[in-house]
Amino acid sequence: MAHSKPATGGVGARPLSPHLQIYATPINMMMSIVHRITGAALYFGTLLLAWWLIAAATGAAYFNFVNGILGSLPGQLVLVGYTWALIHHMLGGIRHLIWDTGRGFDLKTVDRMGWGTLVGSLLITAAIWLSGLAARGVL
Repeated sequence: MAHSKPATGGVGARPLSPHLQIYATPINMMMSIVHRITGAALYFGTLLLAWWLIAAATGAAYFNFVNGILGSLPGQLVLVGYTWALIHHMLGGIRHLIWDTGRGFDLKTVDRMGWGTLVGSLLITAAIWLSGLAARGVL
């Protein structure tokens, strides 16, 4: 009866993959995943926008009803998330556009653009909402 070789070494041994607990997820992989998620979330947010526009065209009572839902705390949290998804997806698209020109493929630049997409989307979303709240006199 033949004995099998251990999986940890030896000629012809099967290589072991790193466990998820020790694998460091690169920022560009996370941004790729988040780009896809935000793209899907934009479908939902666009339905909310269409609902709001339909309510505006339907009449004052229904428009006030929809505004009441979207103006509530949960509604505003959804709208902040939609704003962030829109900005994040746009910045990710710009990153991909840069790559389409053949630039930015060295690892340092890839990492910087990934972090820039994340930080930029958060800052721009905060700026949009803070300026909107300031324009309404809430701040």
